[in-house]
Amino acid sequence: MKYIFLTFLISLSLEANSYGNLLLEGNCTTCHHKTKNISAPSLKVIVTRYKEAFAKKEDFVSYMSTWVVKPKEETSIMLDMISKYELMPELGYDKDTLEIISSYLYDMNFDEEK
Repeated sequence: MKYIFLTFLISLSLEANSYGNLLLEGNCTTCHHKTKNISAPSLKVIVTRYKEAFAKKEDFVSYMSTWVVKPKEETSIMLDMISKYELMPELGYDKDTLEIISSYLYDMNFDEEK
């Protein structure tokens, strides 16, 4: 019985990761390359900066998902990137989706990315 429960938990974790990746790829990578600054800061730069400001995952997820719902220069922690690339537009994503993406980003290992 323990093994079935453990397998179920692992399956849920993998499914959540897959869903987070799907949402990230479908919504964010159009502008944000994973490791290269091109038309917007890379996800690696964003995650690094946010983790410096918010080390605890729940704080990271809360701030990032709230900010992306309604991006404002005065609440940004990346003013240098706004100067370089302009303010991210309001895209109309719901907060639940952004929380899933933010959680996935927090756990992402950029050393494995190309």
